[in-house]
Amino acid sequence: MATKHVLVPVDDSDRATQALEFVLEEYPDAKITALHVIDPGDFYAATGIEGGAMANYEQIRENHERRAEQILERAREQADEAGVEIETDHVLGGVSRTIIEYADEHDADQIVIGSHGRTGASRILLGSVAEKVARRSPVPVTIIR
Repeated sequence: MATKHVLVPVDDSDRATQALEFVLEEYPDAKITALHVIDPGDFYAATGIEGGAMANYEQIRENHERRAEQILERAREQADEAGVEIETDHVLGGVSRTIIEYADEHDADQIVIGSHGRTGASRILLGSVAEKVARRSPVPVTIIR
Protein backbone atom coordinates (compact mmCIF):
# COMPACT_ATOMS: atom_id res chain seq x y z
CA MET A 1 0.00 0.00 0.00
CA ALA A 2 1.44 3.36 -1.02
CA THR A 3 1.79 6.01 1.66
CA LYS A 4 -0.42 8.96 0.73
CA HIS A 5 -0.03 11.33 3.70
CA VAL A 6 2.98 11.48 6.02
CA LEU A 7 2.93 13.52 9.22
CA VAL A 8 6.32 14.73 10.47
CA PRO A 9 6.34 16.37 13.90
CA VAL A 10 9.10 19.01 13.94
CA ASP A 11 10.86 20.99 16.63
CA ASP A 12 14.28 22.62 16.57
CA SER A 13 16.20 19.36 17.10
CA ASP A 14 18.60 17.62 14.71
CA ARG A 15 16.45 14.46 14.98
CA ALA A 16 13.40 16.32 13.64
CA THR A 17 15.47 17.69 10.77
CA GLN A 18 16.67 14.14 10.00
CA ALA A 19 13.09 12.82 10.17
CA LEU A 20 11.94 15.41 7.62
CA GLU A 21 14.95 14.67 5.43
CA PHE A 22 14.04 10.95 5.49
CA VAL A 23 10.44 11.70 4.48
CA LEU A 24 11.49 14.05 1.67
CA GLU A 25 13.73 11.30 0.25
CA GLU A 26 11.45 8.30 0.84
CA TYR A 27 8.00 9.80 0.15
CA PRO A 28 8.49 12.69 -2.31
CA ASP A 29 5.14 12.00 -3.99
CA ALA A 30 3.10 11.77 -0.78
CA LYS A 31 1.33 14.67 0.90
CA ILE A 32 3.78 15.70 3.64
CA THR A 33 2.73 17.75 6.64
CA ALA A 34 5.34 19.17 9.01
CA LEU A 35 3.61 19.73 12.35
CA HIS A 36 4.91 21.70 15.32
CA VAL A 37 3.09 21.21 18.60
CA ILE A 38 3.24 24.04 21.12
CA ASP A 39 2.91 22.57 24.60
CA PRO A 40 0.96 24.95 26.86
CA GLY A 41 2.79 23.34 29.81
CA ASP A 42 5.86 25.21 28.59
CA PHE A 43 4.05 28.53 29.15
CA TYR A 44 3.39 27.73 32.78
CA ALA A 45 6.94 26.49 33.27
CA ALA A 46 8.17 29.81 31.88
CA THR A 47 5.92 31.94 34.09
CA GLY A 48 6.33 29.96 37.29
CA ILE A 49 2.55 30.50 37.64
CA GLU A 50 2.89 32.95 40.51
CA GLY A 51 1.07 36.26 41.01
CA GLY A 52 1.38 38.14 37.71
CA ALA A 53 1.62 35.04 35.58
CA MET A 54 -1.34 35.78 33.34
CA ALA A 55 0.16 39.14 32.40
CA ASN A 56 3.11 37.29 30.83
CA TYR A 57 1.00 34.46 29.42
CA GLU A 58 0.09 36.25 26.17
CA GLN A 59 3.65 37.38 25.63
CA ILE A 60 4.98 33.88 26.26
CA ARG A 61 2.35 32.39 23.94
CA GLU A 62 3.34 34.88 21.22
CA ASN A 63 7.02 33.96 21.67
CA HIS A 64 6.12 30.27 21.24
CA GLU A 65 4.02 31.08 18.15
CA ARG A 66 6.95 33.02 16.65
CA ARG A 67 9.31 30.15 17.42
CA ALA A 68 6.85 27.68 15.84
CA GLU A 69 6.74 29.80 12.69
CA GLN A 70 10.57 29.87 12.52
CA ILE A 71 10.73 26.08 12.92
CA LEU A 72 8.11 25.59 10.18
CA GLU A 73 9.87 28.09 7.92
CA ARG A 74 13.07 26.03 8.25
CA ALA A 75 11.05 22.90 7.36
CA ARG A 76 9.69 24.65 4.24
CA GLU A 77 13.23 25.73 3.24
CA GLN A 78 14.47 22.15 3.74
CA ALA A 79 11.66 20.86 1.52
CA ASP A 80 12.34 23.53 -1.14
CA GLU A 81 16.00 22.47 -1.26
CA ALA A 82 14.82 18.88 -1.85
CA GLY A 83 12.38 20.08 -4.51
CA VAL A 84 9.38 18.74 -2.58
CA GLU A 85 6.26 20.64 -1.58
CA ILE A 86 5.07 20.28 1.99
CA GLU A 87 2.30 21.66 4.13
CA THR A 88 3.00 23.05 7.58
CA ASP A 89 0.84 23.54 10.63
CA HIS A 90 1.19 24.26 14.32
CA VAL A 91 -1.23 23.44 17.08
CA LEU A 92 -1.43 23.89 20.82
CA GLY A 93 -1.66 20.84 23.07
CA GLY A 94 0.07 18.00 24.86
CA VAL A 95 2.71 16.87 22.39
CA SER A 96 2.25 13.10 21.94
CA ARG A 97 -1.55 13.16 22.25
CA THR A 98 -1.83 16.09 19.83
CA ILE A 99 0.37 14.38 17.22
CA ILE A 100 -1.81 11.25 17.35
CA GLU A 101 -5.07 13.24 17.20
CA TYR A 102 -3.75 15.33 14.31
CA ALA A 103 -2.75 12.22 12.35
CA ASP A 104 -6.23 10.78 12.91
CA GLU A 105 -8.15 13.97 12.06
CA HIS A 106 -6.09 14.69 8.92
CA ASP A 107 -6.03 11.11 7.53
CA ALA A 108 -2.28 10.67 7.81
CA ASP A 109 -1.34 7.10 7.10
CA GLN A 110 2.16 7.31 8.56
CA ILE A 111 4.00 9.32 11.21
CA VAL A 112 7.75 9.81 10.96
CA ILE A 113 9.26 11.25 14.13
CA GLY A 114 12.74 11.97 15.46
CA SER A 115 13.77 9.78 18.37
CA HIS A 116 14.30 12.56 20.89
CA GLY A 117 13.70 16.17 20.16
CA ARG A 118 13.35 17.44 23.69
CA THR A 119 16.23 17.24 26.07
CA GLY A 120 16.80 17.32 29.76
CA ALA A 121 14.89 16.20 32.80
CA SER A 122 11.39 16.73 31.36
CA ARG A 123 12.00 14.12 28.65
CA ILE A 124 13.40 11.62 31.16
CA LEU A 125 10.47 12.12 33.54
CA LEU A 126 7.79 12.04 30.87
CA GLY A 127 9.33 9.37 28.69
CA SER A 128 10.07 9.95 25.05
CA VAL A 129 7.40 11.64 22.93
CA ALA A 130 8.36 9.33 20.06
CA GLU A 131 7.86 6.29 22.28
CA LYS A 132 4.39 7.46 23.39
CA VAL A 133 3.38 8.22 19.81
CA ALA A 134 4.62 4.82 18.62
CA ARG A 135 2.70 3.00 21.36
CA ARG A 136 -0.59 4.86 20.90
CA SER A 137 -0.72 5.73 17.20
CA PRO A 138 -3.45 4.15 15.06
CA VAL A 139 -1.11 4.40 12.03
CA PRO A 140 2.45 3.10 11.47
CA VAL A 141 5.21 5.15 13.09
CA THR A 142 8.80 5.35 11.87
CA ILE A 143 11.26 6.62 14.48
CA ILE A 144 14.42 8.24 13.10
CA ARG A 145 17.46 7.83 15.35
